[in-house]
Amino acid sequence: MIVYENFPLKEITTFGIDAKAKKLVQTATNDELVTFLKSNKSAPIFVLGGGSNIIFTSDFEGVILQPSDKSIQIVAEDANSTTIKVGAGMEWDDLVKLTVEQGWGGLENLSLIPGHVGACPVQNIGAYGVEVKDVITAVEGFYLDNAEHFCFNNDFCQFGYRDSIFKKDLKGKTAITHVTFTLSKKPMLKTHYGNIEEELKNYSERNIQTVRDAVISIRERKLPSPKLMGNCGSFFKNPTIPNVEFESIRAKYPNVPNYPANNGLTKIPAAWLIETCGYKGIKRGNVGIHSQQALVLVNLGNATGKEVIELADEIIGTVSKEFGITLEKEVNIL
Repeated sequence: MIVYENFPLKEITTFGIDAKAKKLVQTATNDELVTFLKSNKSAPIFVLGGGSNIIFTSDFEGVILQPSDKSIQIVAEDANSTTIKVGAGMEWDDLVKLTVEQGWGGLENLSLIPGHVGACPVQNIGAYGVEVKDVITAVEGFYLDNAEHFCFNNDFCQFGYRDSIFKKDLKGKTAITHVTFTLSKKPMLKTHYGNIEEELKNYSERNIQTVRDAVISIRERKLPSPKLMGNCGSFFKNPTIPNVEFESIRAKYPNVPNYPANNGLTKIPAAWLIETCGYKGIKRGNVGIHSQQALVLVNLGNATGKEVIELADEIIGTVSKEFGITLEKEVNIL
């Protein structure tokens, strides 16, 4: 167990706002985590993964808990699939790279998403027509209040679009230590979403490696690296609206991009809504909208939490006024 006092959070979050945690605790094993939970007297705890989906608007007067186990083990295998148990502290894209190299399919569309493995079920991360819920078989961890162990199956996690039980009934109540995935040895490629099909024309073969390469190429062109420009990736969720409301928007904007959703709903890219409202590339003090991707708010140097909130709320208000759609933040703001 490693403990830091007055730790600068910009070092472990991707947006890079200057805030501090009263204490940062990194635990490498389940025993260390349980020891910490049983010794904690009453200080508020916030569990942090890779810091890629969180913005601290002020100092955190409690404990930031960061499980750091990076282990990976095969727990089951047959002719069709491999099941692996992965520590919460492993970098997400390191896991994707490893599984693709092994020929295990299911994560390749999720390449280059920042963050740690432990955060992936919380957000039910997704990209290019794939969600991580499709390959998760179990999520393990401990309750923060009593240090009791849990192991939830997929159904118990109540996965939805960028959603799970960890953002609802169990929000702020657990620390995830391991995630178990079942991956295919005979993968079915999913290339229909976004520009993957077009990008694959640059490759002579179609397999999970070339799909990963294509996704990386697309993301590197469209999205800024947090190492070069602070950001949290997609700031807003893509909204789904009733088909009748979509048709009224399409009457005014015939070229509105859209994707069919279930139960008489249509999904519209939030980036298109924001860009249509004129926000792509704009700047507000020390924050702005990325010039290549309107869904990404960026830190232009010394952004404050107040500036981020003000710009996000301005965008929400403008989109609502123009389209009658209320955007929902994908990023957690504390």
